Amino acid sequence: MTDLRQRYADLRVRIERELRTNILPFWSRRMLDEPGGGFLGRIAHDGAADPAANKGLILNARILWTFARVHRFDGSQESRALAQRACDSLIAQFIDREFGGVFWSVHPNGTPADTTKRFYGLAFAVYALAEYHDSCGDAAALRHALSLVDCIEAHAHDDLNSGYIEACARDWSHADDQRLSAVDMDEKKSMNTHLHLLEAYAGLLRVHEDARVRLRLRELIELFLDRILDPRTHHFHLFFDEQWNPRSRKVSFGHDIEGSWLLVEAAEILGDQALLSRVRSAALRMSAAVLGQGIDAQGGLMYEAENGAIVDSDRHWWPQAEAVVGFLNAFELSREERYFHAAERSWQFIEDHIVDRANGEWFWLVTADGQTDPARDKAGFWKCPYHNTRTCIEAIQRLDHLSRNALKPAGADK
Repeated sequence: MTDLRQRYADLRVRIERELRTNILPFWSRRMLDEPGGGFLGRIAHDGAADPAANKGLILNARILWTFARVHRFDGSQESRALAQRACDSLIAQFIDREFGGVFWSVHPNGTPADTTKRFYGLAFAVYALAEYHDSCGDAAALRHALSLVDCIEAHAHDDLNSGYIEACARDWSHADDQRLSAVDMDEKKSMNTHLHLLEAYAGLLRVHEDARVRLRLRELIELFLDRILDPRTHHFHLFFDEQWNPRSRKVSFGHDIEGSWLLVEAAEILGDQALLSRVRSAALRMSAAVLGQGIDAQGGLMYEAENGAIVDSDRHWWPQAEAVVGFLNAFELSREERYFHAAERSWQFIEDHIVDRANGEWFWLVTADGQTDPARDKAGFWKCPYHNTRTCIEAIQRLDHLSRNALKPAGADK
């Protein structure tokens, strides 16, 4: 046990050093849009700023969530000021004051660019505003979050089949293209949108009791257990029709390991012990499947599989981050040391291959032969500080918790 406690301490030091000296300085010093306010829309692979890039909702909501979460973590005034800057920008530039909801993107001057109402994006805005309300005590942020919940429930919820559709037009009419991005399927329902609605509703319920949100969070957890998670493979299905018939065969290892711990967190917030027990069992089966099928010889998490074979072996930044937390979560639940070893290896892979020591932050991906992709953003519409910052904070707090409870049996500290 002494050896394990030392490993907890060593890993903690490395993770906090990365957070403090690389991740946060990049986003707090290089992403500020001084002429336009808020934050830049893009920084290229080589670190060059792109002030002409449109600003995406996902990037800006995740920046808000990040600095609000950092402020809740350490109470720093810098993080509070940056969170306020991000919240001001989100409310001023992204809120649709004519039809409600939030724009998918805006021009650098803050005027609307893509006005589609994608419920994945609304979920992230709820998640960020709830976190800001909690960390900085902003009542207006909570009101905005609850207003967005009104939009989600009025326009996205499927009252017949349960769950949520993907998108609407600006005026909440039907959107012909339901895709979140060009690489997604044009289907009415996706695992991804449901995962982040679950995350958002759990985050909101943690800070504000709301009977409707509590009801929908339960529905989302049960949908993951009964519809989205394949009981034979222990992987998520990715796309569905309106009646929840799976429409895809691919496996996303990053979403599986991320979902394994987000489901546990959501069930803990909900507080139903019977449901939590089901979720913990499912999370361990999912973690075992990812560990057994998705990890390469260096400890990196590959991207996608289909029909039992790897179809995309690239190691993207965000699955590596989520693997650290997901395997730590599995270790906390089981005390099987293979999961802690997997978390250590995931972090080692990040340090060795994903951290950009020349230009800061993390590379988008590294290929199987160790190459990065210069066409990929360092910061942009999808390349945000949320996955790696959250991983660092979650890991630090979980490692502290493990160290304090090192002599307790598995599950006794949950």
